[in-house]
Amino acid sequence: MKNYLSIIRNCVLIFLIGFIWSCGKVKKNEVKEDVLVKEVSAKDILGNTDYLAMSYGGYRHADHSIEPTLDELKEDMKLLYALGVRVVRTYKVHLPQAENLLKAISELKQNDPGFEMYVMLGAWIDCKNAWTDQAPIHNLESDDNKPQMEKAVALANQYPDIVKVIAVGNEAMVKWAATYYVEPWIILKWVNYLQDLKKEGKLSKDLWVTSSDNFASWGGGGEEYHVEDLNKLIKAVDFLSVHTYPMHDTHYQPDFWLKAEGLEGKTDMEKIEISMLRAKKYAIMQYENVKKYMESLGVNKPIHIGETGWASFSSGHYGTTGSKACDEYKEALYYQHMRDWTNEAGMACFYFEGFDEPWKGGDNSGNSEKHFGLFTVDGKAKYTLWDEVDKGTFKGLTRNGNPITKTYSGSKEALMKDVEVPPTSEEWLANQK
Repeated sequence: MKNYLSIIRNCVLIFLIGFIWSCGKVKKNEVKEDVLVKEVSAKDILGNTDYLAMSYGGYRHADHSIEPTLDELKEDMKLLYALGVRVVRTYKVHLPQAENLLKAISELKQNDPGFEMYVMLGAWIDCKNAWTDQAPIHNLESDDNKPQMEKAVALANQYPDIVKVIAVGNEAMVKWAATYYVEPWIILKWVNYLQDLKKEGKLSKDLWVTSSDNFASWGGGGEEYHVEDLNKLIKAVDFLSVHTYPMHDTHYQPDFWLKAEGLEGKTDMEKIEISMLRAKKYAIMQYENVKKYMESLGVNKPIHIGETGWASFSSGHYGTTGSKACDEYKEALYYQHMRDWTNEAGMACFYFEGFDEPWKGGDNSGNSEKHFGLFTVDGKAKYTLWDEVDKGTFKGLTRNGNPITKTYSGSKEALMKDVEVPPTSEEWLANQK
């Protein structure tokens, strides 16, 4: 009887030990899951090198009315995720893409709790009569702005785990945007609207609010931008989202690009390398001009790069008959320079952009606006990403049903035939005639 009771006691003991051990194992797994779905804020991810940023447009057709499908959006998010991107920037909410993108990311997260992708949600802002046959009135706003903002708020509340920033307007204050720009008080009005909603508990207090605009619009340019409403705006936003485009300025402000000093006796490849380092320094200068103006107001806030990029092709201002700036080799150098600089500086860089968008720039297939992507529409990785293809980063992933392969069939020799040395001042002047 004693032996029988001893056996029962031992069995019960073994069962209890096993039960306690299994409970501990469950708790361990639960803790692991909690880590995977840890809530983060804009403050946690912007400038964090574990959360690379990218500007995103998923339109794959020349006809802009053809919206990307949910599956296409998921396809793109998987590619960007493989590349280390964890934050994407959108531009407007009155078209379905932004809302569908949030849905696509949400579904990807449901299928894989470890999948992370966050959004800086853009709300487009226009002046009165923008994009019409009537003269734009820059000191009045479009009636379409209010529903844009209300939609952005609704989406931020519907997807608080994904939307971490709302950007009021895209290059909405820069004066060369002659068809639609607004005066700073209009952007300030909507930034304050969002900040008030945060205070009232109608938006997450951790949501950051900004406007994404050209460096000049943030005070880094001429004195015509240095107005009191801009100063108030700088004090109202949570951070400054600044655009810088040295590529465009190879045509519009070409002095830095054509400078002969330092190029004497250099090989063609050395001249290209030096020119691209100048482009990096030019971007840093524009950032520093904004920082200097912000600090002159007694303000110290984060500055992140809301947009910068370099097109891989141009048949116009930046091509063979112009500044000769655009090709895949220079694009790759610029991309790496921008990542190196912003990562070292602890800034986010919403690099423009992940994928070519053929609807941009009108009917001319050589318009540079169509060629800013790191991927082509049909899923070819441009030179910037050739090493990633070699490493198997995109293995098993597709775009438009195509596996990810290299442009130029992977031949650097073929690619380099399209790479031109920046022109001298004399060549430039001759091309301008």
